[in-house]
Amino acid sequence: MDYSTTDLKNWCSTIETMAKNSGLDFYPQEFEIVSYKDMIGYEAYLGMPSRYPHWSFGKSYDRAESLYRYNLTGLPYEMVINSDPCLAYLMKDNTLLLQILTMAHVYGHNDFFKNNRLFKDGTNASYTIEMFKNNANMIREYLNDPSIGYTGVEKILNAAHAIRYQTRRAIGLKNSEEEPCDDLILFIIKHGNLEEWQKNVLNVVRKETAYFIPQIETKIMNEGWASYWHYKILHKLDLPDSLFIEFIKRHNDVITPAMGSINPYHLGFKMFEDLEKRYGTEKIFEVRKLERDESFIRRYLTKDICYRLNLFEYMKDGDEYIVKDIADDTGWLEIRNALCNSCGMGTIPNIEVKEISSKDNTLILNQIYDGRELNSKYMEATLKYIYDLWNGPVQLNTKISKKNTGVKCDEDKKISYTSLE
Repeated sequence: MDYSTTDLKNWCSTIETMAKNSGLDFYPQEFEIVSYKDMIGYEAYLGMPSRYPHWSFGKSYDRAESLYRYNLTGLPYEMVINSDPCLAYLMKDNTLLLQILTMAHVYGHNDFFKNNRLFKDGTNASYTIEMFKNNANMIREYLNDPSIGYTGVEKILNAAHAIRYQTRRAIGLKNSEEEPCDDLILFIIKHGNLEEWQKNVLNVVRKETAYFIPQIETKIMNEGWASYWHYKILHKLDLPDSLFIEFIKRHNDVITPAMGSINPYHLGFKMFEDLEKRYGTEKIFEVRKLERDESFIRRYLTKDICYRLNLFEYMKDGDEYIVKDIADDTGWLEIRNALCNSCGMGTIPNIEVKEISSKDNTLILNQIYDGRELNSKYMEATLKYIYDLWNGPVQLNTKISKKNTGVKCDEDKKISYTSLE
């Protein structure tokens, strides 16, 4: 490492001043320098310095560590927590330029966290670290309780993780007195036959999921905004030639288009760049405040951007993949619509509670069908997890081969299919 902590502090001070002068409005920023092993650990726990224990986090750590050890993947340049003060991690083995770029990138994220309406309405940044710490302490108390133990807690967490995103998708909308049909975990908490500690565990998963949903809903915007500002700020830093050349390479690495998928850094960066060119700086701050990925793409992804980025839509045809639409006069609209439907929470099936059967207490669920059918393997496994929480039969009404079908998990956890037509 050819730089000191003092060098980083000086660069950070310069970047922060430049970010403020550029109009960014952010929480107080804290950086922590960590080893690559620490970074893998934080990545497994999604950035949190304290999180409740669960085998899935260990699995994520082992996978990331193995891929990194065998040079099959790299590690994130940074990791940022939506908290007040905002906490970010820098890897100590990074070059000086990479630390400078990362710090500028972080200030972009910090501004987005503080100002985008999904984060303002859906999270409490001043309570983030404390919330995760308190949740972790609660879960550990249950793990150490002889009357509950690891097996009991793990069973509830496994099931909760399977359905954690089946929650209210309208961020900021408070729960009314009506039944929470669009919030499966809350419905089970209110109407299931659960002990108090089990309800508390479910509430932990529910609250932490609510923290992450704005990040899921704004991945393209958030990464695009941070990339846009690290690019702008580093161009103003009057870097020496040796650092400037590395900056251009690193920036291009970040926004390189992905093969067969969308790189959110690339698409978001290009869209904000286009917005500033067409409407001015004031417009991009307005968009950053109001939109989520779905509305951002629907309103501001133009035919020209689709054409310049060579976007296309492909589909599976038998054992092969074929191009469905290209960015021409009509195809670009199909590409835009496909992106809107498959970004954010649109990547996750939407399930709502229909009713509780008075006959046998079966919990009946409906898939909000959008033309995409469920994977049968995951569907059956998820129904069994819901059974563990409901302690009774569960039926999901869905479409299979375009036909209305009821899929039921009975008292013996056996899965059966019934035509509803």
